[in-house]
Amino acid sequence: MRKMALYVFNGDPMCFIHVLLNTLEFKENGDDVRIVVEGAATALVPKLAMPDNPLHSLWNKVKDAGLVDGVCKACAGKMDAKDAAVEQGLPLLDDMAGHPGMARYMNDGFEILTF
Repeated sequence: MRKMALYVFNGDPMCFIHVLLNTLEFKENGDDVRIVVEGAATALVPKLAMPDNPLHSLWNKVKDAGLVDGVCKACAGKMDAKDAAVEQGLPLLDDMAGHPGMARYMNDGFEILTF
């Protein structure tokens, strides 16, 4: 079993869909996989909650499976997405000067992939 942490910085939905799909594929293969939503991607959090968003059902599938470790607290604040993250039950990560650090994942044996 591999341990993968997918950090998604890119706010382009065409990039984000690949994060969601790869996360599900890793999970189906028995890997321990987590998503960390960072940077401009935090602006997608409120949009993904909208039922008419094309990624809504895929986002919910990943969230419901517990595969979203959290959202960057500092970036979500800057992108006006903090309330949406909290409403969706997503942890706000801030262990590295307000942002989610990678060191803790690496210390726990995770490979880091960035998007």
